[in-house]
Amino acid sequence: MKLGIVLSTNNGENNWNAFRLANLALSKGDIVSVFLVGEGVEYQQASSSQFNIKEQVEKFLKSENAQIIACGTCLAIRKQGSSKECPEGEIEDLYSLVDDSDKVITF
Repeated sequence: MKLGIVLSTNNGENNWNAFRLANLALSKGDIVSVFLVGEGVEYQQASSSQFNIKEQVEKFLKSENAQIIACGTCLAIRKQGSSKECPEGEIEDLYSLVDDSDKVITF
């Protein structure tokens, strides 16, 4: 299955759970794409010992079937640069994620 996940929040618990789900899907052989939009581009800032998002993202990015794309406009609004964990894309990438995925969920 191709799973699309849209993160639009910077809430630590929500984003931790989103990446836990993404990693579970990868372990079952799925292809997972995560698109960060709005506050979602700030997802790493909410990482903590209780909700270790960074650990989940590191695990996620080790898979060849995993992809993260961030809204470039949302990054620019927040004066945030592109990185491996938050690579700049565009709204066209969100459209492609929705179009290509078998299932799309939002957090």
